[in-house]
Amino acid sequence: MENYFFIASIIFIYMSIFFVIALFKRNNSIADIAWGMGFVLITVFSFSRALDVFERTLLINILVLIWGLRLAYYILKRNYKKKEDFRYANWRKEWKQHFLIRSYLQVFMLQGLIMYIIALPIMANNFTEVQSLNIFDIIGLTIWMIGFLFESIGDFQLKQFISKEENKGKIMQSGLWKYTRHPNYFGESAMWIGIALISFRSFSNPLFAIISPLLITYLLLFVSGVPLLEEKYKDNLEFQEYAKRTSKFIPWFVKKG
Repeated sequence: MENYFFIASIIFIYMSIFFVIALFKRNNSIADIAWGMGFVLITVFSFSRALDVFERTLLINILVLIWGLRLAYYILKRNYKKKEDFRYANWRKEWKQHFLIRSYLQVFMLQGLIMYIIALPIMANNFTEVQSLNIFDIIGLTIWMIGFLFESIGDFQLKQFISKEENKGKIMQSGLWKYTRHPNYFGESAMWIGIALISFRSFSNPLFAIISPLLITYLLLFVSGVPLLEEKYKDNLEFQEYAKRTSKFIPWFVKKG
């Protein structure tokens, strides 16, 4: 348990530092950058305490580092010198005199707690000895690769779309976005399902491995991902038509009519 408490303390310090930075910048959007890099930090510190280095140990750590570094760089580049994201700006108005304490607890500390729970497969993988790869690891890696392609290609396609002046105010409906309204969120969920499959032998009770993908999928579908974006565009007629024929989350064929 000592190793798990150590990682918890690292996350607490890390998110507290980002909170202070956000105060100076008057921009809580920096929490989004902290998300991807937080998993990189967890991976590095838990790997430094690994009992030994096995094939599975390397596999999960490399996958998480690739995902976390790409996501952090993408969000940093996207948010650089931009105003605070609409979600955090709205909370700033709603919370008023309680903004400081609620920002610290509900944005940074809560995100740190969620990050810790989702990262349990990483820690379990690094703190146990399961050496050989098996069919579940291959299936998990395949699912992770599908998820990574959906998230990275989806982000790239969206970036290219919004960079063109003629697309200002329009809804992205091509590429992967033709088959799901949120390819990047679907991709993130798929990646953590893959990680869970690879790591489930590291848990004394394999059921604990599914907590991570269940939590991230629930948050994306019902809390901080899909609902907030769809609420933003609910009065957009183009989006309403797009939503009628396009799957919300899992990629599927376009509905006719």
